[in-house]
Amino acid sequence: MRLTLLRVLLDPLTSWRALRLRHKAPASAPVSFDAAWRQARVLSAPDEMVFRLHGHHFPTAREPDTHTPS
Repeated sequence: MRLTLLRVLLDPLTSWRALRLRHKAPASAPVSFDAAWRQARVLSAPDEMVFRLHGHHFPTAREPDTHTPS
C-alpha cells in the first residue's frame, strides 16, 4: 500500500489539511503532498514536533538543482 493512501485512510483530517496547504502554495514553489502532510501534522499536533527536530522542514522555496550531469 502506498504511503499516501495509507495516510489518507488513517488520518483523513490531516490529509485534507495537507491538500489545502498544497493548494495555497504558490505555483512558483510547489509543495509535495508528503511535505504538506508533515506540516499539517505538526501544526495540528504540537507533540509531534519531533518531526521538525529531525529535519522534516516545510520547504519555503524550491532550491535550484546543483547536480550537473557529467
